[in-house]
Amino acid sequence: MQLTLTIDGKKYLVDVEVEEGEEVRQPGSFPEPVSTLKAAPPPQPAPSAPQQSAPPADAGNEKICRSPIAGVVFKIVAQEGQQLQADDLLVVLEAMKMETNITAHMSGKVKKILVALGEAVKPGQAIAEFE
Repeated sequence: MQLTLTIDGKKYLVDVEVEEGEEVRQPGSFPEPVSTLKAAPPPQPAPSAPQQSAPPADAGNEKICRSPIAGVVFKIVAQEGQQLQADDLLVVLEAMKMETNITAHMSGKVKKILVALGEAVKPGQAIAEFE
């Protein structure tokens, strides 16, 4: 089969071999050139949802240590009643097959451990409460 192609204003006669079982499209059955297609309108930004979620009841409580990540409680190191210094190890979380140490954010006595071994925790969830 012979086709005439026009590229940059020059005409070329091209011999094309068609293998058995291939679909043969006739000239004029091809989609419009890209330059004549209409451009899609620019995407509009999604309307933002109002940020009026209520803070947790103990959100202002600085004596609560919270998890910075989601994970599963792998090991509980600190005990209730134990005196800790800032950056002492509280618990170890496992997330994506990696262990992450969660440390005390302040010095003080551990009033209550708020998670259990094997428990799944979410980011921001309370881990321990200090006196």
